[in-house]
Amino acid sequence: ITIGGGIRSIGDIEKALKAGADKIALNTQAIKTPAIVEEASRIYGSQCIVGSIESKRKDNGSWEAYVDNGREETGVDVIEWSQRLEQLGAGELMITCIDQEGTKKGFDNELIEIISAAVSIPVIASGGAGKVSHITELVSETKAGAIAIASMLHYKMSGIKEIKQGIPMTITD
Repeated sequence: ITIGGGIRSIGDIEKALKAGADKIALNTQAIKTPAIVEEASRIYGSQCIVGSIESKRKDNGSWEAYVDNGREETGVDVIEWSQRLEQLGAGELMITCIDQEGTKKGFDNELIEIISAAVSIPVIASGGAGKVSHITELVSETKAGAIAIASMLHYKMSGIKEIKQGIPMTITD
């Protein structure tokens, strides 16, 4: 279980972990106070800290990190911030593409692949899944370590069995 939203201090992280969370996702507070990522990963281990990034494509083709549930611009470049979060100790990144979120038109595969190549920690793709083919495309076009597909399941657009059948699984050493 990963908990995020409203986490503003090491005390908040402690409470969430004691309540049963396995991981903590940090976005807004991480941008406001990057040292929280470093301190939390030192105390609880990097496997416990997820750097959550809400990204929006800019007119010039770059991506900007947003905070406050994707409502506030930060001026922070997403690729640079991804690398910084890794340096601070985040054990994985969750990238939510604001432009795709809720559209059911697929993920921003380009961004996920760029970030996956820029960091050595797992990248979780989020925002845009509407059908199994979006997952298949993401898997074949990127090195995403995981995929968030909440709406597909919540709104019964696809079931677990259908999703598993539609995704080619490859086991490697």
